[in-house]
Amino acid sequence: MMRTLWNTLLGAIVATALLSTAASAQELTVMTSGGFTAAFERLAPQYSKQAGVKVTTLRGPSMGETPQAIPNRLARGEHADVVIMVGSALQKLIDAGLVDPASRVELADSRIGMVVRSGAPKPKIDSVDHFKQALLHADSVAYSDSASGVYIETTLFKQLHIEGPMMAKSKKIPRIPVGSVVADGSYQLGFQQVAELLPVAGVEFVGKIPETLQSITRYAAGVPVNAEHPEAAKRLLAYLQSGDAQAVARQTGLDPVSP
Repeated sequence: MMRTLWNTLLGAIVATALLSTAASAQELTVMTSGGFTAAFERLAPQYSKQAGVKVTTLRGPSMGETPQAIPNRLARGEHADVVIMVGSALQKLIDAGLVDPASRVELADSRIGMVVRSGAPKPKIDSVDHFKQALLHADSVAYSDSASGVYIETTLFKQLHIEGPMMAKSKKIPRIPVGSVVADGSYQLGFQQVAELLPVAGVEFVGKIPETLQSITRYAAGVPVNAEHPEAAKRLLAYLQSGDAQAVARQTGLDPVSP
């Protein structure tokens, strides 16, 4: 009788372990950065329903010194099955041995746009000259601490020969959406990737900066080498390249790229 009881107990323990393993295999942890976040927040529930997989989303910038930045999270040993981020930053993680190079997929391109506070006058930015004048006449300017802001601060101002006056009245904004500090009146003009500006309440989208001045940011995704569910992660990446996913990306201000 004791032997029968022991076998029953052992069977229950094994069954519980198998169920736990099966359940965990149906959970994916995804780290996504600003420019692709709006699209992924719409895509994750759709994929979860379609594939029967629970998706946990962690948000953070592609670069920078904040603890939430994806490279810093991975460096601390935080777990992720998929990372979605600026392509150049993803490549650095691949070069550092943190992301599987064979897993990289290209998702979308993102352009820089400008916002003003809701109800404020919208300056013309349809030409390089109009855009330059809008910058010079602004009382204050804010931009992100990620790829678009780095470009504005280190390249765009210099290209327009207005680095001196602009740096005196500009601020790089970490962690939070640039639109939020324009919405509360702290800054007159805000610059960030279009997909990061559109969801912010209290601002009006003026438009993309002139194409000849654009810095196009590529978003890509990959599977970290410590992913718990690499095969399930690759299936999610395939979905993110599908036509349905590309349509959602386009609606959120991104320009999808073909697989």
